[in-house]
Amino acid sequence: MEIGTQIKVLRTARGVTQEALAEQLGVSPQAVSKWERNATVPDIALLPALSSYFGVTIDELFALSDDTRMERIQNMLWDERVLDRAVAAREEAFLLDKARREPDNGQPYELLADLHNHLAGEHRASAASYAKLALERDENLKQAHSALVEAMGGRLPDWNGANHHSLIDWYKDFLQRHPGNWHGYLFLLDQLMDDGRFEEAQRYVEQLARIDHTFRTPLYQGLLLWYSGQRDQAMKVWEQMCQDFPEEWCVWLQMGDAMARSCQWEKAKEYYHKGLELQKPPRFVDSLESIAQICQITGDLPGAIDALEEELKLLADEWDITTGETADGVRRRIQALEERAMRQAKI
Repeated sequence: MEIGTQIKVLRTARGVTQEALAEQLGVSPQAVSKWERNATVPDIALLPALSSYFGVTIDELFALSDDTRMERIQNMLWDERVLDRAVAAREEAFLLDKARREPDNGQPYELLADLHNHLAGEHRASAASYAKLALERDENLKQAHSALVEAMGGRLPDWNGANHHSLIDWYKDFLQRHPGNWHGYLFLLDQLMDDGRFEEAQRYVEQLARIDHTFRTPLYQGLLLWYSGQRDQAMKVWEQMCQDFPEEWCVWLQMGDAMARSCQWEKAKEYYHKGLELQKPPRFVDSLESIAQICQITGDLPGAIDALEEELKLLADEWDITTGETADGVRRRIQALEERAMRQAKI
């Protein structure tokens, strides 16, 4: 990205006009316009004032390739627990500009979605904290209970607030336009089954089977049977899946999920371990996350701590991640579990 384009992104993110920027710098609006069209560049003497005005380093005024900047944004979303709002606004402006310049590129919008989900997650965490504080002062505040459940992704009791009909309609339309996209079938099936719309789900499972010949088809055939109450039949489908795809780590991860959903905790951990063993480095941490949660649910705090410590080691050894929120979040959970274990030991 050239410096003029960067100035435009920074100015737009801050919500100021070319005239306002020109006045601040003691230049003409025409000069700013020429910079932003990359017809000319600012005098070097203006760089400190520009960097100070926008709150960036002089280096950041100059060309980062778009790919490098997008990678930096992704790393920011992974590494930062709380985003600086000025930085978030600046990167949002860059991504919107890139999306405008590259109408066939969906990645800027994908990153924008991740950015806003990150910000929404921050707001949900704050909402949960405030709701808990409200309930500590007055346990009868009904709206605080509702706010807490919503903030922490709990189950909403009202069907009209909990069903997924809008998302279902979107994915149905998506699959009409992209009938060969297996991702779309899986996401649609998840919503249909969660809403108990099993007859519709059956039709889409049959469509999935026509385009997908991997473990995903028997997986979702089994899930449909499972959620519709036919658990013995689901297990038969899944047992055959394990025989047909024994080297697919995802198969064993999904079997762990099935056992966890039925509270068969030890079997679930066994499957999660097998899924982890079958992965090739760098491995994902889903299995360890699930094992830690099972241990916490069953009161095995040392087991939960062990799983999270193994997760930290895997992140360091296989992903070279030792800092940032990805690792720090795990460390905070370990600390909280250790403190909880100490409190229990004193009782």
